[in-house]
Amino acid sequence: MAMKHVPTPKGLRTPARRAGRWLVLCIAVGLFAGLGAIVFHFLCHVGHYFFLDFLAGYKPSHPAGDPPLFHYQTPEELRRWILWLVPAVGGLLSGLLVYWFCPEAQGHGTDAAIEAYHKKNGIIEPKVPFVKMIASFLTLGSGGSGGSEGPICQIGAGLGSLLAQKLKVPPREIRILMAAGLGAGIGSIFRAPLTGALFASEILYKDPEFEADVIIPTAIAATIAYSIFCTVYGWGSLFRAEDYRFSNIWALGPYAVLALCLSIGVFLFVNIFWGFHDFFQKKVNLPLWAKPTIGGLLTGTIGLFLPQVLGFSYGFIQDGLYNKVTMGLFLVVAVGKILATTFSIGSGGSGGVFGPSVVIGGSIGGAVGLFFHELMPTVVPSASPFIIVGMAGFLAGSSNIPITAVIVVSEITSSYHLLLPSMMVCSLSYFLCRRWNLYRAQVKSKIDSPAHKGDFLNDILEGITVGDIFNPDKVYAIIPEDMTFAQFRRFFKATEQHYFPVVDKEGRLSGIFSINDIRHFLFDKHLGDLLIVKDFARKNVITTTPSEDVNTLLRKFTIRNIDMIPVVDDNDPTKFLGMISRREVIDFYNKTLNQLKESKKDIEELPF
Repeated sequence: MAMKHVPTPKGLRTPARRAGRWLVLCIAVGLFAGLGAIVFHFLCHVGHYFFLDFLAGYKPSHPAGDPPLFHYQTPEELRRWILWLVPAVGGLLSGLLVYWFCPEAQGHGTDAAIEAYHKKNGIIEPKVPFVKMIASFLTLGSGGSGGSEGPICQIGAGLGSLLAQKLKVPPREIRILMAAGLGAGIGSIFRAPLTGALFASEILYKDPEFEADVIIPTAIAATIAYSIFCTVYGWGSLFRAEDYRFSNIWALGPYAVLALCLSIGVFLFVNIFWGFHDFFQKKVNLPLWAKPTIGGLLTGTIGLFLPQVLGFSYGFIQDGLYNKVTMGLFLVVAVGKILATTFSIGSGGSGGVFGPSVVIGGSIGGAVGLFFHELMPTVVPSASPFIIVGMAGFLAGSSNIPITAVIVVSEITSSYHLLLPSMMVCSLSYFLCRRWNLYRAQVKSKIDSPAHKGDFLNDILEGITVGDIFNPDKVYAIIPEDMTFAQFRRFFKATEQHYFPVVDKEGRLSGIFSINDIRHFLFDKHLGDLLIVKDFARKNVITTTPSEDVNTLLRKFTIRNIDMIPVVDDNDPTKFLGMISRREVIDFYNKTLNQLKESKKDIEELPF
């Protein structure tokens, strides 16, 4: 017997189709972001080989999870004058490229992506990710001090935005796909997909708040991008570290001191970075392309004496995890990395500040860990856990991402037993560093984001009913259907009312008209006794009820661009209760919004 096909009900089919569509879009974004990360990662290694190794004779160390792609014999002697100049050459080439083709590609990239989310509906010009990739390769590959996350954020976000624009999806979906590309890029190049999902949703705001719409799409895209990237460059974490365990309550004291030291480091980094940036970009009267050249020259000068600060410097942190670095060198590299990153990126070079934050935080953590290891070796048997926790704490304080910071360091080191001290240090650092931030494009919360203005308005208005605003004691004149036009004209002279509800002989609402409806014949003396109100009143009355939400009411105001609507009984649509105006609704909304902002200020005074 043939089985009869039973079609899937439309109500069940639509959510499945919607989910399938989003799955395809997120996979596509992850694919593009992963390919972008593969190309960018390759270019950075090409740059390090050509500029630092082949030309200058300097081979920077690499983290265990990211070995060099090119194994060439370095010259016997370090060519210091070339090492001094190559960051300037990279800065010059990067500056010229950005100046000629895409000024939006300068700087650390993440801010540009955040700004696009909040203020541009996720729109990023198609040329930005491609120019950013080459400009960052020139800056970072030539030894400029910066991170790969800023460029890959803008590259991934740009590719996600480009895909969304080509598909002509709504603005909200463009924003989500742009953020998914941002997170997928981070998740792939750092080999940390969960970090990518959390970073994309947390980096948007200064307050500890997540963009819920972004998390799931970014998680899917980051998984795809991470898998593609690791298929090409190998699986595993970025750093190799022992699986350190927290097992001594007395170690919380040294970790608290670490949080304080990290906060001092954040204060110095943020203020030096933005102070130099603002001075150099606004006060120094030089062409745009010349400024990264000077920044590269200053970076090269530091690199002459402290080559560990050139490039990403992740290899230095790996050496620290292998217990090959002294306390003094940790401190010197932390200061040197602050200055080198400030010169390289603050001057207009193309690179990120997330990576340097990892290095600076790890260096401070290593110095503090070695200090307490010497002071109380039984409580702090190794400095390496302090390096890992220091990376997390510095990120939390400098970037306002306390949750992501805990996860990212666990993922990039494969060390998951330091969650407890990481949580404490990240929380303290975040609390102590609320005033300083590396990402100026962040907004405080959703209420402050232009992207959510409409959503927030709807959320407020849907929670308010007409009954909350409507004043039933306010008197409104109602007009009987059989009133003559002459009688109405005499009545109109004595009232300031502009909308007039009309009732039948039983007092039931049957129509309405406004002064604008009759303005063109209001003073026609020949119609005085020929017309009655019933003849010109509108029969299809738009009404509201006390239980209706104000968001629905506002939509009704816009149907005919009217300013007042009759309020009728919930159970009897002909029983007239009064009138409500658009101005009353807007005034109530503004009052409610101000109350919420005042409440928000009170919350901000709390220490969390």
